[in-house]
Amino acid sequence: MSQDSYNKNGFYAFLFCMVFTFVFFAWVAFMQPGINLKEIPEGVQGAEQSIASGAVEKAIDVSSVENPWVESEELAAHGNTVYQTNCAICHGAKGLGDGPAGGALNPPPRNLVEGGWKVGGDRIALYKTLQLGIEGTSMAAFSHIPKNDRWALVHFIRSITKDKTKDNDSKVEEFAKTAE
Repeated sequence: MSQDSYNKNGFYAFLFCMVFTFVFFAWVAFMQPGINLKEIPEGVQGAEQSIASGAVEKAIDVSSVENPWVESEELAAHGNTVYQTNCAICHGAKGLGDGPAGGALNPPPRNLVEGGWKVGGDRIALYKTLQLGIEGTSMAAFSHIPKNDRWALVHFIRSITKDKTKDNDSKVEEFAKTAE
């Protein structure tokens, strides 16, 4: 065997593997349609969304709501959607503080149904909690959520809690106009 010889069959196998790899990558990246995980039930389209309870409700455009601090069923329903996306992982799907990530947190997440608020359960306190978090706990700030979505979340939390604190509507309105 000469010094310049090489394993032609090995070289051809290497070339075949490389070509196959690039063709497969191109197919997966650009042509394969993906896998339907059925996260959105069939027949739900456009402005309708599925919520955790299995019911289908029409989504509302909260960006056009002029006074999002005023409680309404539509905002509370939208708040449920925001809650399921951002909060249920720790607080649980029903707000009982039993979310899958909550078991690892110390102190554990608040049971929103029972309440027992650390910084108050009125609309202003709940909004501030969502905006700033609670220092010394696992409650992070959610200031990245749009303002009207945070108000919707406040309304949803107040709709499920048994520990509803009375609000002063004029104070809430005054706060809301300056809130970020």
